[in-house]
Amino acid sequence: MDIDAQTGHEHPSGSSDTAGLASHLRLAVGRMTRRLRQAHAVGDVSLSGVSVLARLAADGPDSPGSLAELERVRPQAMASTLAVLEQRGLVGRTPDATDGRRAIVAITEEGRAMLAERRSQSVHRLSAALDEFTAQERQTLAAALPLLDRLAERL
Repeated sequence: MDIDAQTGHEHPSGSSDTAGLASHLRLAVGRMTRRLRQAHAVGDVSLSGVSVLARLAADGPDSPGSLAELERVRPQAMASTLAVLEQRGLVGRTPDATDGRRAIVAITEEGRAMLAERRSQSVHRLSAALDEFTAQERQTLAAALPLLDRLAERL
């Protein structure tokens, strides 16, 4: 492990320390997630709910079973998440045109508005924090984004 001169934090010294890198990534991402989550009001939509809304906004309507698979949660957990979102008017259900036994879930206009507001708040907080970084540090973070996205897909 090396000590970062600016932050005083330890970080893996070589690519051979995969477990150390994984540990530091988990801590850093967890810390950022917690701090962003703390900025939202009590009673706000859960992170899993926001993730489902974002997926529906990006990919379009889908079945609860498919959403559970994509979000890597059990169908029962997805049913609970969707029930809360539906109760708040953020998603709506309609029967599947090809199989009436299945439901299709879609984001509502209220859901889109809430998602945009929440993103705006989080982006504002992140932007304010990033303003304190140097241009080179911001470029380094930007260069790491494709790797972080790839890592997220493999988890």
